[in-house]
Amino acid sequence: MSLMGFSKFNKFNEFNEFNKFSKFNLLRYQNSLNSLNLLNSLNSLNLLNSLNPLNSLNSLNSPYMTAFSFEILPPLRGKGMQKIYETIDTLMPFNPVCINITTHRSETIYSETSAGTYQKFSVCNRPGTVAIAAAVKERYGVRTVPHIICSGFTAAEIERELIDLSYLGINDLLVLRGDRAKEENRFIPTPGGHAHAIELCQQVNDFNQGKLLGGITMPAPTTPFKYGVAGYPEKHDEAMNLDTDIEHLKAKVAMGADHIVTQMFFDNAKYFAFVDRLHKEGITVPVIPGLKPLTTLNHCTMLPRTFHIDFPQELAREFTKCKSNDDVKALGIEWGRHQVSELQAAGVPIIHFYTMNAAYSTERILK
Repeated sequence: MSLMGFSKFNKFNEFNEFNKFSKFNLLRYQNSLNSLNLLNSLNSLNLLNSLNPLNSLNSLNSPYMTAFSFEILPPLRGKGMQKIYETIDTLMPFNPVCINITTHRSETIYSETSAGTYQKFSVCNRPGTVAIAAAVKERYGVRTVPHIICSGFTAAEIERELIDLSYLGINDLLVLRGDRAKEENRFIPTPGGHAHAIELCQQVNDFNQGKLLGGITMPAPTTPFKYGVAGYPEKHDEAMNLDTDIEHLKAKVAMGADHIVTQMFFDNAKYFAFVDRLHKEGITVPVIPGLKPLTTLNHCTMLPRTFHIDFPQELAREFTKCKSNDDVKALGIEWGRHQVSELQAAGVPIIHFYTMNAAYSTERILK
C-alpha cells in the first residue's frame, strides 16, 4: 500500500499568517546546525521561554529538528509499572521534551446486596497521576506533565494534588475539564468541584499566589505551576460552534495558559486553519499538534464517534481496504509519517503523540 498519491497540503500558503511567529518559523532552515548550535539559536530567540513549561534544554538537545512529547496511560488497577516503563524505554531515544500522564475519574458501579438491593460504589480503575508522574520523573529524569481535571474531583482533592506535585517539584500541568462519567449523558460537575476548565485555571492561579480554599493562605510556591489547555481544531463536541469554542479557549489563555495542545486530528489542513484562526483572534501562545497512531480496525468508527473528528477522504479510502489490525497499524504508521513530514516542513517545533499503548507505531512513525 502506498500513500504517495495523497494530495499535498500547501503548507506555506495556508500557514502564512502562522509563520509570522518566529518561534514556529526558526526551525525551518537550521538543518546544518548541530545540537549545541540549535540550543543557542533557540535560546537567542527566546523560544525556550515562549514554550515554558516545555523549556527543557536536555529535551531539545537532540538530533531531531522537531521535538516530541508523548502521552501515556496509568496502568489498570492490579498491574505494575513495567508496561509503562517498556513504553517509555521505546520512546526515550527520541529525547522527548516531556511525558504527559492522563488522569481518570473513578467509575460508579452497583453491587447487589444479600437483601436484594443494590449498593453504589465508586471504583478507581487506575492509580493516581501524581504517583505515576513522580515515578517517571525519578526513573528517567524527564519532564512530566500530569493532567489535572475537573471531572470526578472536588476542589479540595485538586488542591491536595497541587500540594503534592509542588512538593515533588513537578510544576507543569495540562488543565482539562475531563470527560463525563460513563453512566451520564452529559457532564455533571462533582459536588464541590468545577464545572469548567477555566475555573480550574483560576484555582491553579490562586495556588500560585499562596491562596488555598477556605481563605487559608500560605507562602507562594518558589516555582509556580505553568499550565497548558486543550484546543479543538474540529470544535469541542459540546460547543455550539467553533466561534464560541475559540472564545472559551481565548479566555483560558487570558487566564494564564501558556500553550495549547490540540485534540487528535488526521487532516493537517484543519490544524493549520485552526492556528491561523487563533492568530487572527489574538491567541499567540504555541499550539502543539496532537497526533494519534491508528492501530485497530475499530478506530474507523470509535475515534470519530468518541472524539468527534473526521478522517480525510484519502485516509478513509485506504482504511476501507484494511482487513486486520496489522493492516491498520501499517496504514497508521504511513499516515503518521505523512502528517509528521508536513508539520515538520511547516516549522512546527513540537509534535505531541497520543501514544497510550501504541509505542511500536509511534516509534515506527518517527524512525
